[in-house]
Amino acid sequence: MADRVTIIVTDSLGIGELPDAADFGDKGADTFGHILENVPHLDIPNLIRLGFANIEGCGGGRLRSWSPEGSFGKCREESKGKDTITGHWEIAGIYTETPFKTYPDGFPEDFIKAFEDRIGVGVLGNYAESGTVIIEKLGDEHEKTGKPIVYTSADSVFQIAANTDVIPLERLYEICETARGMLQGDWACGRVIARPYVIKDGKRVRTSDRRDYAVSPPQETLLDKVKETGKTVYAIGKIHDIFNGQGISVSKHTTDNMDGVDKTIEALRLDFSGLIFTNLVEFDSLYGHRRDPQGYARAIEDFDARIPEIEAAMAPGDVVMICSDHGNDPVHSGFDHTREYIPVTIFGDAVIPGVDIGTRHSYADIGATVADMLGAGETPEGVSFKKMITE
Repeated sequence: MADRVTIIVTDSLGIGELPDAADFGDKGADTFGHILENVPHLDIPNLIRLGFANIEGCGGGRLRSWSPEGSFGKCREESKGKDTITGHWEIAGIYTETPFKTYPDGFPEDFIKAFEDRIGVGVLGNYAESGTVIIEKLGDEHEKTGKPIVYTSADSVFQIAANTDVIPLERLYEICETARGMLQGDWACGRVIARPYVIKDGKRVRTSDRRDYAVSPPQETLLDKVKETGKTVYAIGKIHDIFNGQGISVSKHTTDNMDGVDKTIEALRLDFSGLIFTNLVEFDSLYGHRRDPQGYARAIEDFDARIPEIEAAMAPGDVVMICSDHGNDPVHSGFDHTREYIPVTIFGDAVIPGVDIGTRHSYADIGATVADMLGAGETPEGVSFKKMITE
């Protein structure tokens, strides 16, 4: 039994289309495979060493190790969706049977009117668009009128963008909290997201003060199970937002991927038992959504270079699992997530090297295994692979 397990979510790093990808408009999607096609000399020696490229279908087997030091495999998604909340909730042991409601044509007029009445000002936008694109399209008008920019995507999100010199950060958060309270029932929505930006060197640049306002999980997750044992659940990045704080003991905000790694290392150096749960969002937000395979490749390389520091910070018996939550193929059409298998790479001194856990039935097998390792009982969904990798 492990004393502490760390899950690091490399947000959106999928490894190939799921069998039902065409139903989601994602036929042919392969986030990692297409990054590798665009950057064939990808420098990721540590991920290779741990067995990441030994996963079936991962990068076409071009980077496989003949003596991997970790265990490895992949998981399919059982839930009906391909968004952040759905993916993380499934990792933590619950399925989303009914997809979160989406608004590809914008939110209903009656909601927008009621929202404007509540916040005391009109809004701009209300259509599906890339966040960086819409602030350029509507930034001038927003900055002249003080009206916030609202937009959505293929996910169940209501995003509110504002120049913090026009709408101060705390006021933007208040507006988002108002929207969160209203987006229920017939107007249901998975997440409300604050998207602040500033003007820097004449360009509109989004800041790291993004905040997500999610709905709470409908039942107990891995996080609750671990916390109920008296152990610590240490959330890093947007994990707190994704689970709406449910089951979390400590939460740390991050500014970027490297800050997320820094805070994970800081947590590993602390003396406590339980779960460290980290999300590294920039793979998704800066490179997947912006369709930048070269930038995505650099981000993977930057993360890979930090793995030895993570290993050095691990205590005896610690286990680390690196996985993802969905795909976001940077060469696929559109600007949104793609329905893909996710990789799982597991390492630590208690983990048997070179074990292929195969293709798991669901992301929930990750949470089931963590719960098993921490003696936290069973998660609502998922089958543990603990015995495969530790005995």
